[in-house]
Amino acid sequence: MVKLIPSRYLAYVLSIVGLLVSLPLAIYFGAGYWVVVIFAALTALGTHDVLQRRRTVSRLYPILANIRYFLESFGPEIRQYFIQSDTEERPFSREQRSIVYQRAKNTLDKRPFGSQLEMYQEGFEWMSHSLTPVEIKDRDFRVLIGANCKQPYRASVFNISAMSFGSLSANAILALNAGARMGGFYHDTGEGSISRYHREPGGDLVWEIGSGYFGCRNPEGTFSEERFAENATLEQVKMIEVKLSQGAKPGHGGILPGAKVTEEIAEARGVPAGEDVVSPPSHSAFSTPVELLEFIDRLRDLSGGKPVGFKLAIGHPWEWFAIVKAMLDTGRHPDFIVVDGGEGGTGAAPLEFINRLGMPLTEALILVHNTLVGTNLREQIAIGAAGKITSAFNIARTLALGADWCNAARGYMFALGCIQSLNCHTGRCPSGVATQDPRRGGKLDVADKSQRVYHFHRNTVTALANLLGAAGLSNTAELGPEHIIRRVSRSEVQTYLDMYHFLEPGALLHGPTDHPVFDKYWPIADGSTFNPPDLILKLRESKLH
Repeated sequence: MVKLIPSRYLAYVLSIVGLLVSLPLAIYFGAGYWVVVIFAALTALGTHDVLQRRRTVSRLYPILANIRYFLESFGPEIRQYFIQSDTEERPFSREQRSIVYQRAKNTLDKRPFGSQLEMYQEGFEWMSHSLTPVEIKDRDFRVLIGANCKQPYRASVFNISAMSFGSLSANAILALNAGARMGGFYHDTGEGSISRYHREPGGDLVWEIGSGYFGCRNPEGTFSEERFAENATLEQVKMIEVKLSQGAKPGHGGILPGAKVTEEIAEARGVPAGEDVVSPPSHSAFSTPVELLEFIDRLRDLSGGKPVGFKLAIGHPWEWFAIVKAMLDTGRHPDFIVVDGGEGGTGAAPLEFINRLGMPLTEALILVHNTLVGTNLREQIAIGAAGKITSAFNIARTLALGADWCNAARGYMFALGCIQSLNCHTGRCPSGVATQDPRRGGKLDVADKSQRVYHFHRNTVTALANLLGAAGLSNTAELGPEHIIRRVSRSEVQTYLDMYHFLEPGALLHGPTDHPVFDKYWPIADGSTFNPPDLILKLRESKLH
């Protein structure tokens, strides 16, 4: 029976068997009806769990899921006295998850009795308000990307970050894209390319192209112009994003075992079903900064003039500087750049990659923004940012640091019902989100979860509008580093403007900046190569420094 019926249904099956056995015995002996009542109640509960469509966990774990919900009902009290606070982030705090759940369900998201945060603890941040607040009527904040393209795109200020079909279930992709269509925001495909489940709902797509060139590859794994043009010219595809690296595992390729390459995944990625699929650590279509920019121009032409950019997690600063120097040397540039923070994301990776590799979002975003400002390129290139963004304040502080818009992956997973079980890489996701098991993913109700995705976006952007209005601002473009304040000690606070070194326009074109990173690495970066400068090579030759 265990082989025929998953063990998670065992409680439900035993309840049915218990009812069928106890009922005739009770009738025969004229006693023990209380046992029948218990089994009948459990059977009814399990049947309700299987048939209802709002809770995927209950559909996958009939009867047993109710134990979780029961324990969860007094979980805050247990944690408050014995385990952890609601604000402890591991990796997302209960408070962070709860606000997503409540906004996704379109329920009350208010809190009584004041903040639970330690406002006098170093690192606490807040937004300054105005004595003359404004009412913002148009809350559909938009960012124009690729103004000089034939097909520019006006993106929402808050979108779905890259998550591939293959990492997420079919129903999760359907729900995300349907929610994006209802809310008018975009859905990044992830490097797994455009699947039938991205196409079906009709929501806006940003097609991410990684080193495996899925959806646009030749049989040997190289880039195919013909396959690219087929997908890139789809009306649903609004922008093209070349993935150079990602915050979850920068500099790390991957192998999708053949056992996981189903017919549907093979169809989306343009690979043979049942065979191992390799994503190399680096691209084969280009190997220098100039070749990267030429590749971007090539993609823009093949797509019919849609905005094309790239996503990266910042590592060696001279490599990023080399790309910008290539822009200055050639006059070519991307339409946008998405900065992925080293905080990680939905992609499973070795512990060292998650914890100790890649620059966190704050420093990475400031570096990218400063470089573009210092070279007078900022107004030509839009900046998106992703890295542990779940609330309106997360968006506000990120925009204040220099981003034009934000993306979120795990936030939207919570909206789908993710309970942070940390089983994304096992295929045993209890909420049917990060799995390819059709018995699990199939229990995620698309109609219900797409509404939650839509409501999470709408209510979060509404909260952002309320924050802006309270600060006396009328749109997101007015947010700057002067609006966010950080406690640097128990007796001292600073605005971002005072805390971080922001370059003046054109500063990198006119000599030293008094910024140690720029003054050390900008002069020695070479726009023709990603190779380390001579200074770095010499340091690598000896420990005597």
